[in-house]
Amino acid sequence: MSKILVIDDEKSIRTALREILEYEKYEVDEACDGSEGINMVKNHKYEAILCDIKMPKMDGIEVLINIEEITDTPVIMISGHGNIETAVEAIKKGAFDYIAKPLDLNRLLVTLRNARDRSSLIDETRMLRRKIGVNYEMIGFSEPMLHIRKMIAKVAPTEARVLITGENGTGKELVARRLHAQSRRGNGAFIEVNCAAIPAELIESKLFGHEKGSFTSAMKQHKGDFEQANGGTLFLDEIGDMSLAAQAKVLRALQENKISRVGGERDIQVDVRVIAATNKNLEEEIRIKTFREDLYHRLSVIIIDVPSLNNRLDDIPVLANYFLTECCTNMGKAMVELTSDAILTLQGMKWTGNIRQLRNVIERLVILCDGAITADAVRQYA
Repeated sequence: MSKILVIDDEKSIRTALREILEYEKYEVDEACDGSEGINMVKNHKYEAILCDIKMPKMDGIEVLINIEEITDTPVIMISGHGNIETAVEAIKKGAFDYIAKPLDLNRLLVTLRNARDRSSLIDETRMLRRKIGVNYEMIGFSEPMLHIRKMIAKVAPTEARVLITGENGTGKELVARRLHAQSRRGNGAFIEVNCAAIPAELIESKLFGHEKGSFTSAMKQHKGDFEQANGGTLFLDEIGDMSLAAQAKVLRALQENKISRVGGERDIQVDVRVIAATNKNLEEEIRIKTFREDLYHRLSVIIIDVPSLNNRLDDIPVLANYFLTECCTNMGKAMVELTSDAILTLQGMKWTGNIRQLRNVIERLVILCDGAITADAVRQYA
């Protein structure tokens, strides 16, 4: 049964809409104001949302903007004070459609059907992305995550370099990819380099490329990551593990927008936005002289600190259910329920491995549990 949310401060309107929609075999939730509606959207999945425009405390346009940050569920705006300007503003802010009161029943039902069709299409697209392994969604609506979303929205369209800090497993790569996707370089390449995984003697060749014959195994010319990222974004993950020699070359590339390949004699102009990430305290690394202070200042025009999972426990219900759906889909298993007691138990745990650890726990529970995942199962297998 399709689930619809009605947000309206007038009880008579909510009651009338409930009767109409339940007759049409919809399941209906009600919210008497914008704040209640937003909270319900955070905790439930709807196929469509009907939202009044003129409400006390928070008007419908503000509610719409908040919902847009939480979900891509279609929002249909309704109002008895409608005019063309209001309708245009609602559509510009992301509303699926606008219907004036008194509501035309036929138009309402047709609009809801179209909204449901769009929801189904979005779900199918998301499913396909999961199947091909391309999914860089940021999940969670806690205060720290809302702050990061706002930071990304402000910073992404600029050319400012960004340093992303945070513990392992918190999702620093997702922040970097989101910055790239929302930037003017979004159609360009996104090249990721794990500085901790590349031996010190190979990092320069990896970043800047090499000429044929520049060292024993250099059988042909190779373009480095700076050249491959030209016109796009270069993500230097675990930058704190880069050697001092490579740091010096990266600093030059940032200062002059040019690089030279290992064994090469000419400079190559590059147009690259660099985003870096680290789980280390770079100021401490500077103090012990393992990281260059001048490079730090070049990289940290904007600093985004990604919180640990222990500092965003409010996000565990939505994260756990997201991973539950993902794991069941990938394994071809029927959906299983994660009980409320199980979620409370997950929220009471210490997450030293952060989001990565939570996903592993959910995958383990999906594999080992038959039927609903209970608190006892979490305690046994987590």
